[in-house]
Amino acid sequence: MQLLVSVRCAAEAVAALDGGADVIDAKDPQSGALGAVTLEALRGIHAAVAGRRSITAAIGDAADEAMVEPTARAFAAGGARVVKVGFAGITAAARIESLAASAQRGAVAGAASSAVVLVAYADGDSRTNIVPAALVDIAARVGVRGVLLDTADKHGLGLTRLLDRRALAAWVDRAHAHGLVVALAGKLAADDLPLVRAAGADIAGVRGAACEGGRTGRVSAERVRDLRAVLQRIATASAERPTLA
Repeated sequence: MQLLVSVRCAAEAVAALDGGADVIDAKDPQSGALGAVTLEALRGIHAAVAGRRSITAAIGDAADEAMVEPTARAFAAGGARVVKVGFAGITAAARIESLAASAQRGAVAGAASSAVVLVAYADGDSRTNIVPAALVDIAARVGVRGVLLDTADKHGLGLTRLLDRRALAAWVDRAHAHGLVVALAGKLAADDLPLVRAAGADIAGVRGAACEGGRTGRVSAERVRDLRAVLQRIATASAERPTLA
């Protein structure tokens, strides 16, 4: 399982790299769950990473095809290998499919190797947000790279308090059955990583756990290193577990 660390600037990207992050994610933590950094900040992050890791970038919650397509194009051109987009406030599958397809077109136009990840919210109200399982099916129809299950309210419960291992594993399995890459995030702490790995996620996304001073603080190489060590211990324990083979 890979460790994704969200950063808002080049200095934080360097700290995340030094700590051993597998994926560098550009995001403004003061602008919501999927707050986008400025294009200038993204270019700075891209320069700091210098090809050593893949860069993903949040571009917010889509509401208009005429906006999401050029935004995805600009972020892909600015160095994001993967563009993440959510759909807060929208329940109609056809509408989300249209927006997702627009984001996909924009990302590929910005850089042929770029792709899109659709974001579902585990704490979303089903009366005003698409349910996570339905978003997986939309992602498969549109042909995007993957899906992320996150939390919208960063002052509320974290992902593993909202859903148990069985529920998370079922969602991950549904996405994997469609050939999608699967990431889990949402106020994850070091203690949550074993559960996230047990659920089968390909990527664990963190921000607050990697920062000194919480989510709006600064990414610390030492904290990222500690998270990396937890993942290594999990992997070692799994490899050492006896089997019937």
